[in-house]
Amino acid sequence: MNAPLVVCLAALLGCGGGTASHSPSAGQAQILAVNNAELKGDYAFNFTGFSASSTGSSVFSAGGRFRADGAGNLTNGELDTNGAGLATPLVAQAFTGTYSIGADHRGVMTLTTAQGGSSKLAFAMSASGNAEVIEFDAAGGTGRVASGTIEKADTTAYGTAKITGDYALGIAGFDPSNRRVTFVGRLTADGAGNFTNGAADINASDAAGPATFTTSNYTVSDTANGRGTINFSIIFSGKPFSLSFVFYIVNSGKIFLMGRDVVATTTPLLSGTMLQQQNPAGGFSNASLNGGMVLYLTTLTLCVSSPAPDVVAGLLTADGNGSISLSYDRNCGGVVSSAGLSGTYSVTSDGRAAITVGTVTMVAYLANLDQAFFVVTNTSAFFGFSEPRAAGPFTNNAVIGTYAGVTTLPAPSGAVTFSGEFTADGAGPTATMTGTEDTGGAGGPVSGSALNATYSIASSPTDGRGSMTITSGTGGSAVMYVVSPSRFIAIPLSDPNPAVWTFEQGSAPSTPISLSSLTMNPTTVVGGAQSSTGTVTLSGPAPTGGAVVSLSSSNPSVAAVPASVTVPAGASSASFLATTSAVVASTAVTISASYGGASRTASLTVTPPTATLSSLTLNPTSVTGGTQSSTGTVTLSGPAPSGGAVVSLASSNPSVAAVPASVTVPAGASSASFLATTSAVVASTAVTISASYAGASRTASLTVTPPTATLSSLTLNPTS
Repeated sequence: MNAPLVVCLAALLGCGGGTASHSPSAGQAQILAVNNAELKGDYAFNFTGFSASSTGSSVFSAGGRFRADGAGNLTNGELDTNGAGLATPLVAQAFTGTYSIGADHRGVMTLTTAQGGSSKLAFAMSASGNAEVIEFDAAGGTGRVASGTIEKADTTAYGTAKITGDYALGIAGFDPSNRRVTFVGRLTADGAGNFTNGAADINASDAAGPATFTTSNYTVSDTANGRGTINFSIIFSGKPFSLSFVFYIVNSGKIFLMGRDVVATTTPLLSGTMLQQQNPAGGFSNASLNGGMVLYLTTLTLCVSSPAPDVVAGLLTADGNGSISLSYDRNCGGVVSSAGLSGTYSVTSDGRAAITVGTVTMVAYLANLDQAFFVVTNTSAFFGFSEPRAAGPFTNNAVIGTYAGVTTLPAPSGAVTFSGEFTADGAGPTATMTGTEDTGGAGGPVSGSALNATYSIASSPTDGRGSMTITSGTGGSAVMYVVSPSRFIAIPLSDPNPAVWTFEQGSAPSTPISLSSLTMNPTTVVGGAQSSTGTVTLSGPAPTGGAVVSLSSSNPSVAAVPASVTVPAGASSASFLATTSAVVASTAVTISASYGGASRTASLTVTPPTATLSSLTLNPTSVTGGTQSSTGTVTLSGPAPSGGAVVSLASSNPSVAAVPASVTVPAGASSASFLATTSAVVASTAVTISASYAGASRTASLTVTPPTATLSSLTLNPTS
């Protein structure tokens, strides 16, 4: 190794010559075959990297397929390899093999060709049934350092006619001098072996720009194994070029490619993937880039004084209408930087996107909405991919459970690759990741290295960007970008030979804890006089350190909640108080809570104070029965609600003083009057008039008197 690796996720627990003491066979012996059934069926694979020797390193690539029996045996294997220094590529080599998958879902695989050659691979199983793989047999400064993927294959797609429709293409590699070459584009397959409507953009280190297809064709020559060939004839930078590839079919929508031309001065070794384009109705447009995308790019460039690996990871955000921004982190041979750029983009109907951010120009070819192969066209030959980011916000709890991780696109010198299984606890404010990895480098493989790390993910200013600190081995740091709770991307910051690290939900994922409900009790309160208790409930016990649930109110001046509530570790719920202010009209407020990528809402109705019956008066309070009546007035403590307030009335002696059954105080008013009518009495009679409303009663007394005696006549007798 040219330089000691400061950190390869777990810092390798000793790099350089120290790794040579671990033999490949010893690494395999540590894997107990308890999960071999996880790998069963037909698979396609590809991996790329470099062959190391005492004089340096040179580009290498392999692709193939096999059948796993679920019991540790590989059959029906076929393998193509190519690399600088080979007189001719090795074509369609038959192989068999064995494999062993341990309790933590890490595995080791040995491939043996019919010619007697052998290779050892270490891999980590993911929840999808696919595997992340590295070559695991270099030693003493020589051997192959490579990484890639093993994916389940659909054997029903093994045929020329099955390859039909529009495809996006992303391939990259190096020439014999380790100069970077990148190639992205798109083609239309007719199902009969012909490609049309081709478009491509290339950066060949010394030239960059669009390429024109003159002819292009394909055939699936081996329908038993899903192996075929592709031939491109292109014009690039004013010159004609012919490129040929071997491919292995994953399914009709995904194909692994590897260059099969002899690697020479003007012929690089390119490998990569074709993905079927998921064209929206009417074709792609600016709206096809809309939202957040996690972008990762790699190249080899002059970072300080000599060529070194240069990696970028970041969040690309498009508005669907031609404006775009990029917030990224970069490690160029150990020189670390970060920045935010803004710019514009334009997407044509065939999925080609021209992008400018700051002074950087890029071209992308879309396979789907927000998913594309990228090439940088005005600087170093960066190549990469964007993945659509799931809806956030993302914090520590977005990364929880088990993950299979791997190094992708290792650098041409000093590279160390890893594959492993890791467990993240999602705790806040600082989460923990632990696990076990296998590493491969020119100095030799290391099996079963322990990882201990902490991480912290923020929702702002860049949603889903996190920092990772390696605490095992010699330590180190990395930056991570969350694609979704099942996937994240990272790049090391303290490694002079960086690569992109990818993590995908592992074979035995823990069910991520998320917010399952939010309730308010009571749901209606009197503003300023009452509060409501909110309860957040998780889908399971909160992790170590507790679960911090974010809270908000749509109208905090009416109903205020704290910024967050913490569910204690091991508990599944917690409560908080929503305090209210007085209102003059009934107001609905939405209370929101979010955790673990899930959001919940509950409605709280805040009402003005309920008006009560404050008084009942009668005027006059004494009347003559049968000739006079009295006016009663009911008064509320505040304005009557919508619909009015119906006040019930009663008389203790309705035959003497009668009142209506009720009187209505109009909405917004605070009083209303009614009439108490009387009947003649022969003696003064006291009658009690009663009124009741909203649980309150008031009374008033009315005296009904007989008519006052008057002089009705004067009689004299005798009259004279």
